[in-house]
Amino acid sequence: MARGDLTDAQWVVLEPLLPKGKKLGRPPVWTRRQLIDGIRFRVRTGVPWRDIPPEYGPWGRVYDLFRRWQRNGTWHRIFIALQARADTKILITWDLNIDSTVCRALQHAAGARRRGICRRSRLVASSPSRTITGMDARAVA
Repeated sequence: MARGDLTDAQWVVLEPLLPKGKKLGRPPVWTRRQLIDGIRFRVRTGVPWRDIPPEYGPWGRVYDLFRRWQRNGTWHRIFIALQARADTKILITWDLNIDSTVCRALQHAAGARRRGICRRSRLVASSPSRTITGMDARAVA
């Protein structure tokens, strides 16, 4: 058992929450515990799937289990069940944070110009910092 793997006490809590296998026949070569530890190793370290150590099983099998359970909602159900269990034992502190900050944009950030109104000539003529080059000053005003 590696440093970040599930302990026996953690596995006892997690095992009943896992979906039951539907396949009959040959038993699996890799246990679910090994595959889940492989998934946890990958998520904890951030390594690519192909770099998962071989003691967790083939990377393709580890990824397949992760992806199938992600698609069918198994991970979400496990999370909800563990969260409910921790909440009943009062291990979670539910803090509420309400922020009353208001962030307002300037009126000029509201969006595009209205149709039919061209403000360019008025802005160029009224802005003292802009110089009019290549245009007739009478056409701008």
